This record gives sequence, C-alpha cells and structure tokens, in this order.
Amino acid sequence: MKKLLVKKEDANERIDKFLRKEIFLNQNKTRGDIIRHIKSGNILVDDKIIKPGYLLKEGQKIKINIKKEKAGIIPNKKISLSIVYQDKNIIIVDKPPGISVHPSNPSEKNTLVNFLTYKFPEIKTVHDNSRDAYLRPGVVHRLDKDTSGVIIIARNQKAFEELKKLFQEHKIEKKYLALVYGKLENKKGKIEKPIARASTYRKQVVAGKKTQTKIREAVTEYSVIKKYANCSLIEVIPKTGRMHQIRVHLFSIGHPIIGDSLYILKKYKKTKTARQLLHAQELNFKLFDKTFSFQAPLPLDFRLFLDEIRKKG
Repeated sequence: MKKLLVKKEDANERIDKFLRKEIFLNQNKTRGDIIRHIKSGNILVDDKIIKPGYLLKEGQKIKINIKKEKAGIIPNKKISLSIVYQDKNIIIVDKPPGISVHPSNPSEKNTLVNFLTYKFPEIKTVHDNSRDAYLRPGVVHRLDKDTSGVIIIARNQKAFEELKKLFQEHKIEKKYLALVYGKLENKKGKIEKPIARASTYRKQVVAGKKTQTKIREAVTEYSVIKKYANCSLIEVIPKTGRMHQIRVHLFSIGHPIIGDSLYILKKYKKTKTARQLLHAQELNFKLFDKTFSFQAPLPLDFRLFLDEIRKKG
C-alpha cells in the first residue's frame, strides 16, 4: 500500500489528475485506469471512497492499494457475434449494440476483442505498440458501445498498417443510418465543425473560442431518406473519423440521434430507447488491390422502433 499526504500546492486539484501526474505517469496507466481504481475503492482519501472529480484539501491522506494486474486479453468463447467475412488479412464483424469493441482494462472479458482473440488468437500481437495497445489487437477503427453495424479487424500486422493508413487518408467510405429528432430542412447537407474534448473528457463538443483541449477538423455529410411526423431517417457519411463525430455534429444542428443519452436536448428527453439509433450500415474500401464492400442489416431494435414510427405516420 502506498500513502500520500496532500500538500498545500496540491489543494483544490482533482484527485484523478493529481494521481496521474504524481504516481501513474510512468506506470503505463491511463486516466481511465485511475478512475476505475477510484470507483472500485482501491484509492481512498481519509479512508473514504470518493469520486474521480473530488477536489483535494491540504492535509488529507491518500491511500493507494492496487494489486498488479496480469496483462493480456481474456479470450471469451461465450460471446456470440456474426462474422460477415474473413480471409487471411481481415475479419468483418456485424457488431450488435451493447457490446464494446475492446476492453479498457485486462479484467474485462465481454467485448468484441475478447471473442475475436478466442476465435482468431493470432491477432493478439497485431497492434501499434502504443500505450495499452495490447488491449486493442487488430482494431483499426471503432464503433461506440451502443452503435451497431459493420466493423473491420486486421488479422496480421501488414493489413493493420495498411488499413490504418487508408483510414488516415480517408480512403475508406463508411455509411451510417441514423434516426434523428425533427425534420431536417434540407434534403442533403454537410456539417463542417471542428471537434474537441469537453473539459470533463467524457464527451466531445463543437470547438469554440474558449476550447482548451486539442481541436480536430471534422466533416459529416448526410442525406434524408424519409421524414416522419417528429423524426427523420437519414444516411450519414463521416468524412473524418473523430470520436462521437456523427452524434456531436447532428446534436450541434438541433437534430440529435434518438436514444442518445449523452448528446440530447431537454425537449427530447421523454423519448425512451435502450440506445442511440445509429447503425454502421456499409463499408467500402480497397485493400491490397482488391475492392471490398460490406453491409450489415438493421438490427431488430432499430427495425421495431421504425415500425412504430411508421404506424404513427
């Protein structure tokens, strides 16, 4: 167990940021790891469990009791996933909603990557050697936990490097279906708004003059497929690949995705769905001189919600 005494110069600093700077910066632990340990009670302040955003006070005693974790992915054969396509270079999966792409720590075992390392153990060493890269083997792009649809996993290092390059050069076309609140004014549109991390780091925001975190350019195109009484079904094509990009951009123009609990306007909070109705429907790309196109059908929950909307007109 490690013990720390909060000094005067450290008072009023968030405990998660303080520990990241003072203890964990050189221990290959992310801010997410620290938050997890705080919530689990492995880190106490004056023998009490506190929140990650807790502001420290001079003279307080911090106790850190973290057991060393064995690094590595836990293969999980019990997860049932639909493999759309596989060859020696790539694996294409139709990811259902409610499952994360990869674990955030070695103890997690109910993610897409946990299943894939069981079925395709060779992908365990396929990554870029960055911090915690071993938790993301084969992962070249991501879908949010509650976003469904088609996703690519690299099966060897050569394919991994080439796919990362294609994504960086925006040479992989991704098409999504989204059900959004309200009726969009234009049949087609382009949203060009830079995105940055919110100060809480939990979500993204459209960057403004007072933005203090790194600003990234982001472009999203959309077209309306069908308008209903109080919502619209649209096709969305992100031209850049920022975290939560589609969700943030649609929220920014007053048409958040139905079911999105993070990017939502107060007037729409009455609608209840299990998740945001966003689906990665199609991927188109060329890899090693071969052209690929993959589609994933709408999952049942999305289809049932659409059926109810259609009945209402």
